[in-house]
Amino acid sequence: MDKLIEHWSQLVLGVGAQFELAGRIVGIILLIILYPILYSVSRRLIYATFDRLLAWIIKENLDLNEHRLAKRLTLFFFACISYAALPFILIGYNTVIQLARNINMVCLILVGTLVISSFLDLFLTIYGSSKTSHDIPLKATVQVIKIVVYFVCGIFIVSLILNKTPLYLLSGLSALGAVLLLVFRDSILGFVAGIQLIANRMVAKGDWIEMPKYDADGDVIEIALTTVKVQNWDKTIATIPTYALIGESFKNWRGMKESGGRRIKRTINIDVSTIKFCNEEMLKRFSEIQYIANYIQIKKEELSTYNDENEVDNTSLANGRRLTNVGTFRAYTVAYLRNHPMISQEMTFLVRHLAPAGYGLPIEIYVFSKDTIWANYEGIQADIFDHLLAVVPEFDLKVFQNPSGSDFHRLVS
Repeated sequence: MDKLIEHWSQLVLGVGAQFELAGRIVGIILLIILYPILYSVSRRLIYATFDRLLAWIIKENLDLNEHRLAKRLTLFFFACISYAALPFILIGYNTVIQLARNINMVCLILVGTLVISSFLDLFLTIYGSSKTSHDIPLKATVQVIKIVVYFVCGIFIVSLILNKTPLYLLSGLSALGAVLLLVFRDSILGFVAGIQLIANRMVAKGDWIEMPKYDADGDVIEIALTTVKVQNWDKTIATIPTYALIGESFKNWRGMKESGGRRIKRTINIDVSTIKFCNEEMLKRFSEIQYIANYIQIKKEELSTYNDENEVDNTSLANGRRLTNVGTFRAYTVAYLRNHPMISQEMTFLVRHLAPAGYGLPIEIYVFSKDTIWANYEGIQADIFDHLLAVVPEFDLKVFQNPSGSDFHRLVS
């Protein structure tokens, strides 16, 4: 009788074990089948939650798929569930449970690292939409944080594989310090340079900079950990090492933009042989020019008074003080620019002679345009000199230029 009971007990236990094994297999199969459905539903819920939260915080729609945040959060959520459920699914198989949990923990660390990376990218995108980001770029800082996070992730994974504590591995890395410094040299230099650039406000996104050594002449479009990208005016992209902006010279045009004026500095070379004193006929003709009519009248009275007081002999124009056609042209240029609506009257304003040379007498115009946009500035400058070059003959002057082929042809003929 005892043998019969023992036999039936073993039979029941065997059947129970088979049912238990079958139940586990069915449970695993159900998890595999339900995983895509649960994954899709969870991802949509997480996406919708973060989408509404961000819209409420920054009042702007962002594409979360760009940073794969919802996808990675969903994977992290399932990795946590899997880690917690493994002991119940594989109960009794301690070795298998330990191996599976180690593998699951590695996946959990990797996905967690990717989640942190996505959050950092999302923060960078949100920060980039603010005005502060143009003055204080944080991309380099975020990249350094990512490197640290990836490094810590690698330490934890290796410690799991070797079954050692992370502190044990970190203590052994001191011997590799020189190698790490060599490998991450550009990153370290770039990070330090980035801090200096931000602290001293040397360069910001959107600044126009010139750095001939790197063929850079355009707007800064990105300040990263190791490089600064500049979009040149011909739409090419120049890449400059971040630390080069600290150790080398470059020109930043931000001051020009912030001042509200852009310098016009150009000369008109007058043929010296056409410079002469003004006679009465010339003065009468010049007085009909509106911009300098009052100037002519005031100067005539001033010079007449001076010459009378000093008993100047007027039989020669060389005696006393006289108006010259080049001086009158200079006065006209000043009056014309003073009345020009696009020339700043508060900033430096000069119309001056430079030293005469082999190319005539240079008259330099040194003023500032109110419009700093390149195309508009060039248009304003061109209009001014179109007018001045055309008006030069009105003062019996000629613009100097070297002889051309047509000049020699007229001599021959």
